[in-house]
Amino acid sequence: MDNWQSVFIDAREHRIEIVKAVLEDHHMNPVVVNKTISGHGLGNFEVMVAPDFVLRAIRIIKEDIKFE
Repeated sequence: MDNWQSVFIDAREHRIEIVKAVLEDHHMNPVVVNKTISGHGLGNFEVMVAPDFVLRAIRIIKEDIKFE
């Protein structure tokens, strides 16, 4: 996982899971990194992808995923 990059950061785990599922549907094999402080509700989750998928993942997140 060297050089993997974060393409989405959010404190709400349900949004992270949606982004992860969409990127999995595009065969990007995303990984979720939990950067929260256990029991305190502080911090974020990050969706990370391999360098080859970064630009494509960002485009998909911006154009195809709507949180309303």
